[in-house]
Amino acid sequence: MNSLERVTLALNHKEADRVPVYPLINSISRKYLDIGYDEWTKDVKKCAESIIKATDEVDVDVICTLVDLSVEAADWGMELKYSKNKAAGPAKNKHLVKSKEDYHKIEVLNPRETKRMSEHIELAHLLYEAKGQEKPIVGFVFGPLGILSMMTGLDNLCIDLFVCPDDVKVALRNITETLKEFISGLIEAGCHAIMFDTLYASRTIMSPEMWDEFEGVYIEELSNHTREKGGMVMLHNCGNGVYFEQQIKRMDPIAISYQHLPPDCKDLAEIKEKYGHKVTLIGHVEPGWLLTATEEDLRAKCREQIDAYKKDGGFILATGCEYPAPLDDTFAKIMVEEAKIYGKY
Repeated sequence: MNSLERVTLALNHKEADRVPVYPLINSISRKYLDIGYDEWTKDVKKCAESIIKATDEVDVDVICTLVDLSVEAADWGMELKYSKNKAAGPAKNKHLVKSKEDYHKIEVLNPRETKRMSEHIELAHLLYEAKGQEKPIVGFVFGPLGILSMMTGLDNLCIDLFVCPDDVKVALRNITETLKEFISGLIEAGCHAIMFDTLYASRTIMSPEMWDEFEGVYIEELSNHTREKGGMVMLHNCGNGVYFEQQIKRMDPIAISYQHLPPDCKDLAEIKEKYGHKVTLIGHVEPGWLLTATEEDLRAKCREQIDAYKKDGGFILATGCEYPAPLDDTFAKIMVEEAKIYGKY
């Protein structure tokens, strides 16, 4: 059984030969070519080559196109800082949106012609051509609210949600229309699924009502568009207290990638009981915890989650967010080993 078959069964809540596994190893893949983050980010062919090498070496079951959270915002003119040792991000104190009038300058773009989104589509194509017949390719797309926050700064955006909400919504509408074409391009390039990062849909950032007003309505459109184009809908949220219920209502995702428990569940067993029949659960070994964990700690954590979620499929063992960039691939290989041996059905 190959990875595509294995993950397909898991997504359909059926037991495969074993639990699928995917520590999110994109950033450490650069080490396989001995290049820095900056070169990995800017050279799409080297980025694809490194992800493919990491996929083969670690033997993960899923390939995701995640590079960094600035892919979309950069194409509206957001100035970025590139570094050898950390992911690209907005340049400090150089926000693109500085006033309510600036929200109206966020126009609809053609992502097939802009720099970073078009390269991301190319990355998806290269990954599909290399591995798409044996492993699912998941396109990673930041949600509209997250993209806008990259251009404004989160503190400023949160204030503007109260001060000038209608102006904010103008930008969110145009971002959404742009993302529809971006999603179309990713699916045409070979992505089997689109994973939306809905970072702010958690109780540590904003209420479910606020998230629903300022992103839920747009993410529902994007989810429906994804399905219309033949792709599956997934979501990623590594926030503390991620809103499962509200996002399932808006998005009807086939899978949720998460790091922390949703606010309406007290433990792993309750997540499985309450949501395990609705969505495939992806997670949720905490990357930060890996920095101080021992091999024995990690094996115990993997087995705890496999025991809680394995029954009847619907589970992919994974890190709750991106695998720590400073680490080598040792812990990623341990997770794969646990899925192959302890995670057998």
